[in-house]
Amino acid sequence: MAAKKSVSRQTARGQAKTSGFEGRKAPAFELPDSAGAAVRLKDLTGRGNLVLYFYPRDMTPGCTREACDFQSRLGEIAAAGAQVVGVSGDSSQSHEKFAGKYGLKFPLLSDAGNQVAKLYGVYKKKSLYGREFMGIERTTFVIDRAGLIRKVFPKVKVEGHPEQVLAALGELG
Repeated sequence: MAAKKSVSRQTARGQAKTSGFEGRKAPAFELPDSAGAAVRLKDLTGRGNLVLYFYPRDMTPGCTREACDFQSRLGEIAAAGAQVVGVSGDSSQSHEKFAGKYGLKFPLLSDAGNQVAKLYGVYKKKSLYGREFMGIERTTFVIDRAGLIRKVFPKVKVEGHPEQVLAALGELG
């Protein structure tokens, strides 16, 4: 029972770290896209609302599904006044291959040192098959034109996630 409480506390703390961002100014960043061009947060929010999603790795099943699901809903997201941008620790070259293979038409940014993931509180201790390691926890931030984080989706489950994002965008007005 004590172990169960400890896990619950850890989960609650992890969610508090990311959900505590809601209503705050999004941390500024500048990262290279798949072509190596610098992309800044203020330039992205200058174009409208932003769906900034962090994902673990290119070409993995969950990340591929998430990216393709966002791609299939890009028109609806754009109609809601927003754009989608993905961020992972993969290189620009990896992003270029990933986007090309799956026909992704939105920017993928390379956070090779995970500095931006750390700023957003999504670079965390993870475990897989009993092995612990540091990595990006799948998380989405909805950021408004003023650069305020309006909604955080921590520990994203890929199934149905674009619909959740569209609902959050609808609340922005």
